[in-house]
Amino acid sequence: MTGGRAEADPLKLSLQEAIRMAAENNLDVRVELYNPAQYEADVRRNRSIYDPTLNLQTKYTNTTSPITSGLVGSSLNNRSFFVDTSISQLLWTGGVVSLAFDNSYVESGASVIGRNYWESGLGLTFTQPLLKNFGRESTEININISRLSKYASLDQFNNKLINTIAQVRNEYFRLYSLQQQLEVRRVSLDLARRILNDTKSRVTAGVLPAMEILNAEFGVTSRERDVIEAEKSVNDQIDILHLLLQIEGGSDIVVVDLPQRAPLQINEAEAIARSLNRPDIKTQKRLLDINELQTRFFSSNIKPDLSLVASGSLVGNDRKYSRDLEKLGSFDYPAWSIGLNFSYPFGNDAAKNDYRKSRLKTEQTALQMRNLEEIAVKDVRVAIRAIATGYKQIDVTDRGRAYAEERLKAFIRKNEVGLATTKDVLEVENDLAVAKNNQIAALVTYANAITQYWLVTGELLDREGVRVVENDADKLYSRIR
Repeated sequence: MTGGRAEADPLKLSLQEAIRMAAENNLDVRVELYNPAQYEADVRRNRSIYDPTLNLQTKYTNTTSPITSGLVGSSLNNRSFFVDTSISQLLWTGGVVSLAFDNSYVESGASVIGRNYWESGLGLTFTQPLLKNFGRESTEININISRLSKYASLDQFNNKLINTIAQVRNEYFRLYSLQQQLEVRRVSLDLARRILNDTKSRVTAGVLPAMEILNAEFGVTSRERDVIEAEKSVNDQIDILHLLLQIEGGSDIVVVDLPQRAPLQINEAEAIARSLNRPDIKTQKRLLDINELQTRFFSSNIKPDLSLVASGSLVGNDRKYSRDLEKLGSFDYPAWSIGLNFSYPFGNDAAKNDYRKSRLKTEQTALQMRNLEEIAVKDVRVAIRAIATGYKQIDVTDRGRAYAEERLKAFIRKNEVGLATTKDVLEVENDLAVAKNNQIAALVTYANAITQYWLVTGELLDREGVRVVENDADKLYSRIR
């Protein structure tokens, strides 16, 4: 193989296979998929606000203090032990309900009198915000933000993938272009060598002066240099595809699919409509949704903090714990309460400025999205013009190559009858090589213009049969233990 590449069977690579390999193996794409997987962790973490909370508390106290009145030398000894347990649950309304079961044992008395007893209580407490922090949207603000952030990161992943697929198409056809140019230069070198051999024969026969050999040899050496440079460019491009597609080994790559020559049917209005739904714009829309959600939340925070607090409990006590529980279950000592808690900071500047800042950020994001939409419209129109221009260039370069081939044939005939020098023939042959390269470049430019059109309209993944689902990130999240 050329350029020092290791000997191996060349890999015949179709464009569809290259795109599949990039979608599955490209490291930049795989790295980007970790972002929505991390946001899935945020979503589940923030949903934990609805996890019931269990609290257990126990404490033992022993105190001895003098009695300042009554019997001289008397002391008061208190010992207590309690075990409290409760479970609380956040509701989607923003309220919190808590069920508590308390048990305590108290032993107290002076040196001459004492009293020991158990006391148990079962109580239910409910606290509900009525203005500030009321409702599902306020309660689930962080859940919604993390969910929208996950969708935005999936759109960003789509954007990374679509740009990677576009790069694969461009690099694939660039390799085609470089390989074709290498072949053109090899053909040119073969022709220059034939001209050199023919010139030497004719100089030996006395038909041409010896100077013509120098012109022919110069033509050969210059084309040898061109071939060496072309081989290096091909090998460099193969390495680019190896990295892009994560192909192991150092095998050559042979492109199978040729650039498209057929005209592409385009409806500008439909193309513009599609472009407004491409991944980068969808990402911006997600950010706008997040900012609008935060603005509504901060608007709610301006309201006073008014909460309803209601509670009910049953209490029982006795010297024996079993009797204590019986009294608790007899409902002999019920207690309940209901009330309102109100608080409002004077001025409330913190909440008001949080709201103002959020409004400014929302308006800024809306302008950024509008700017992206206008850029998308411009990109579509530029891409359409590039396709039209590229298609015309194919016809021009086809005709240019045909003219260059006829011109070379004419100069070869002239050279045979002495009407053109070897230098003239080599220059005309060089013009043919340039015409061939122009034809190759026109084909690749047209293919790249189509790629850019599908990129700016956001339809490239659909065109290439690549589909991304949310479950891809969820599987990555679930794999981590």
